[in-house]
Amino acid sequence: MANFLISRLLYTVLVLFGVSVAVFFLIRIGGDPSALFLPPEASLEEIERFRALMGFDRTLVVQYFDFLGRAVQGDFGMSLRYNQPAMQLVLDRMPATLQLGGAALLLSLIISLPLAIIAAAKRDSIFDRASLLISIIGQSFPAFWLAIMLILLFSENLRLLPPSGRGTWAHLVMPAIVLATYSTAIITRLLRSSMIEALSSDYVRTARGKGVRESTIILSHALRNAAIPTLTVIGLQVGALLGGAVITEEVFAYPGVGRLAIQAIANRDFTVVQAFVLLMAALIVMINLLVDLSYGFLDPRLRKRK
Repeated sequence: MANFLISRLLYTVLVLFGVSVAVFFLIRIGGDPSALFLPPEASLEEIERFRALMGFDRTLVVQYFDFLGRAVQGDFGMSLRYNQPAMQLVLDRMPATLQLGGAALLLSLIISLPLAIIAAAKRDSIFDRASLLISIIGQSFPAFWLAIMLILLFSENLRLLPPSGRGTWAHLVMPAIVLATYSTAIITRLLRSSMIEALSSDYVRTARGKGVRESTIILSHALRNAAIPTLTVIGLQVGALLGGAVITEEVFAYPGVGRLAIQAIANRDFTVVQAFVLLMAALIVMINLLVDLSYGFLDPRLRKRK
């Protein structure tokens, strides 16, 4: 286990280093942001002075290693637009995004888990066909289109839910539905397939031959073995929910970190974009590590291998 944790930590460092290189150089493909922060009538001397002040006059390699040296100490620079620490801006918005992502994940699990289990237990029944239909529909709807349709229906026509902002539980309903739709479809399809495979295995037939109750077979035997690949997908979907919140938050004007990232990209606020991407990468790597560790609790054989 210790070797596993050490290897995963080294892997985390390498991933974050690779992400930092990618985001640092890709965000600068658009060019120097000086023109966005100086008036149109600024002279060449003023532009050069500003570039020297911000460090934009140095080569990108020098700028990157300067950024990396400060980042490992927790300093991700000042926001070019807000003149505040970039990471602090991101962290201030993170609770809103975590709240939205948590609500979406909970909604997704509440719908997908029982739906998949019933579909697998009653294979080829109307419940099974309904689960497949829901999965196909959920994967087909673009998030931005679904968000707009929900706003038109529940905000403009029915006047039941607020179309934007954050404050009460009502503000979470539509954004959570939009985020949960795709994840629900993915988890339902995978768990259904894994459950069907598990229910057709030899150990399940043996349990049935011994007279074990069907509910015990489904929940204690089949579900436990089917949970391992499903847990992997759930971990990936957590990252997808946080990443997918970028578009959803923008449509609903939800004040989360995703909307901040969209605004930072539009404003070429390099430091905020870098802080956002690195923080999200760290969260996703951490979630994947927790998922890997949880395998040992579901299957002791995997724990022994690690």
